[in-house]
Amino acid sequence: MFRGVARQQAIHICTFCHLQNVRAVILKQARCVSTSRNQLKQNGNLKLPNDSKLLKQPVSIQDVQDAAKRIQNYVHRTPVMTSRRVDKMAGRNLFFKCEVLQRTGSFKIRGATNAVCKLMEKHSDGSYPCVVTHSSGNHGQSLACAAHQVGLKAYVVLPKIAPLCKQKAIEEYGAVKILCEPSEQDREAQKDKIVETNGAVYIPSSQHYDVIAGQGTIASELLEQVLDENNNPLDAIVVPIGGGGMLAGICVAAKSLQPGIKVIAAEPKLADDCYQSFHAGTRLPLPKYPDTVADGLKINMGPVAWPIIKDLVDDVIVVGEDEIKEATKLVWNTMKLCIEPSAGVGVAAVLSDQFQKEGSNLKNVGVILCGGNVDLGAVSSWIA
Repeated sequence: MFRGVARQQAIHICTFCHLQNVRAVILKQARCVSTSRNQLKQNGNLKLPNDSKLLKQPVSIQDVQDAAKRIQNYVHRTPVMTSRRVDKMAGRNLFFKCEVLQRTGSFKIRGATNAVCKLMEKHSDGSYPCVVTHSSGNHGQSLACAAHQVGLKAYVVLPKIAPLCKQKAIEEYGAVKILCEPSEQDREAQKDKIVETNGAVYIPSSQHYDVIAGQGTIASELLEQVLDENNNPLDAIVVPIGGGGMLAGICVAAKSLQPGIKVIAAEPKLADDCYQSFHAGTRLPLPKYPDTVADGLKINMGPVAWPIIKDLVDDVIVVGEDEIKEATKLVWNTMKLCIEPSAGVGVAAVLSDQFQKEGSNLKNVGVILCGGNVDLGAVSSWIA
């Protein structure tokens, strides 16, 4: 992957170049999904799973493949990067999927764009509705951007405490911003009001099958990219978990394309509803908004994503606030990528004592750097 000067060049290319230049300069031409899967299956170390759990899911690999075609002209094929220093600290090879370099600064544009494009397909007669969502910021930006690209009006409900950089971006994409109290109850109430008064179609940040399918394209790209460059498949992917749409989509895509791969959720200890639910076998949402530095992961795992996660995720690792901060700063300083703390959660997980003990046999591990919308004012107190 990218090291030294080449890695710095990759960052600048991905930030400033058109999608086609990104593909041409940073990545080899991607193999099609079917070819990638055939090569992965031919590896003798891979164990074929019981596909019954995959087959019963409401989102399939076909949905992910269709989403990839639908969104390809609207989103970036983000690079995969590595760091010798972080590899040494982790004791394994880490492959960072840089959604921090994605349009709008996070992975959320994938699911939002897929959902908006499918909505347009359903209204081919030209009677296009407006759309609404509630979001901690990243999905709001993404829906605003996706709607703007296809000419739809968008409303975004977000908590008053959402980072100012995210609030500003939502307005710049032309969406109507509605601020609410930092609770899921008020977010829902404000969203319902827009649906009732404006006839808007609600596109949630994670609890929507089209959104989940769109997020699954992260995994299909990552597996291809690592195989192209490393000639060895991944043993596991570590995914930050908030509402669960990205985790659910990655589970479906990764386990369909590469049987035997592990998918591990990473979560703040202060927002550990997925961890508690995973071990209890039933969804256990937290009663109130957690006070974690990972602002994008404050929302509870949702009821649509949970059944997929329950069936397909292999483990959940929780990390403390200091671990998140240190991991975030490590990526800033070492990889020169301005990730947000929510992305730092996945990095903290692969560096944690739990992962060192339980994941000792996982030599090649993908880590999703899910976003880079940093509120510099909020992190200034712990940058030093």
